[in-house]
Amino acid sequence: MELVCPAGNLPSLKAAVDNGADSVYVGFKDDTNARHFAGLNFTDRTFDKAIRYAQDRGRKIFVAINTYPQPENFKRWTDAVDHAAESGVNALILADPGVMDYASERWPGLHLHLSVQASATSAEALQFYFDNFGIKRAVLPRVLSVKQVAQVIADAPVPVEVFGFGSLCVMVEGRCLLSSYATGRSPNTYGACSPASHVRWEETGNGTNTRLNGVLIDHYGEGEKAGYPTLCKGRFQVGEHTFYALEEPTSLNTLSILPQLMEIGVAAIKVEGRQRSPAYVGHVTAVMRAAIDDCMKNPTTYQAKEQWMRKLATVSEGSQTTLGAYHRPWQ
Repeated sequence: MELVCPAGNLPSLKAAVDNGADSVYVGFKDDTNARHFAGLNFTDRTFDKAIRYAQDRGRKIFVAINTYPQPENFKRWTDAVDHAAESGVNALILADPGVMDYASERWPGLHLHLSVQASATSAEALQFYFDNFGIKRAVLPRVLSVKQVAQVIADAPVPVEVFGFGSLCVMVEGRCLLSSYATGRSPNTYGACSPASHVRWEETGNGTNTRLNGVLIDHYGEGEKAGYPTLCKGRFQVGEHTFYALEEPTSLNTLSILPQLMEIGVAAIKVEGRQRSPAYVGHVTAVMRAAIDDCMKNPTTYQAKEQWMRKLATVSEGSQTTLGAYHRPWQ
């Protein structure tokens, strides 16, 4: 199974490559990708350096151009496709059918991967993108159980990639409207959930408040670790209780089910986290590399090592992990 790791900047890319990533996915410094934050992503200069660093070491570079353009700004997305293709990247990660149509016609030899932002959860959906745009791989949303993933893979026309570690979201990828409800900027078109321009931390007499465009998302007591404010992971008062009403901060961790994912035919394991630090990228990549290698060596005797689980817990949201939708015992 291929290990696909995130990089929001050049140091993160080097950390991913140096710690064993087979492929690294990146984005440009604009709204054409779904991690559009100030200080994040690649300029022309750093992008060229990133390609050389990865490909000189036998690793692949994927470029995420996976937000949805509007008619008035479509050229920015086609320019991004052209830039990536001319630079010699290994694949583009796309979601919008119009962008895929342009890329498949303008660059017929370039590999296209269907982004998780496309929300394709069936073999029939993958067949549509394969027939019309010639996709070479599809990234499944994090809403399917292992059994459902297996059903998709059994009839899919292309290899399938799934998420193996990183932040979770209660929403279906590519369909989230919560952030745009509060800020007027959609993560699907602007490329950022909780845009930094709308985020505020306020020191109070008994801790810190976090707000998104004026909406109180959470309150952290003195010494309590404060997270980045997103509506889906805020603590709200419901009746007489204050709690994580929509989703509790936690991270996906699939170390314990790697043999199952390999058995059903998963082609690649993806790590979430382009918005995170080089230290995070290096830390997670090293653990996932060791685990995948151990699993592929002997899947029948493989077991997730306790030291791996501890290391990943230290960089998990809320310092806790879950199998998420992969584990549905009633199935």
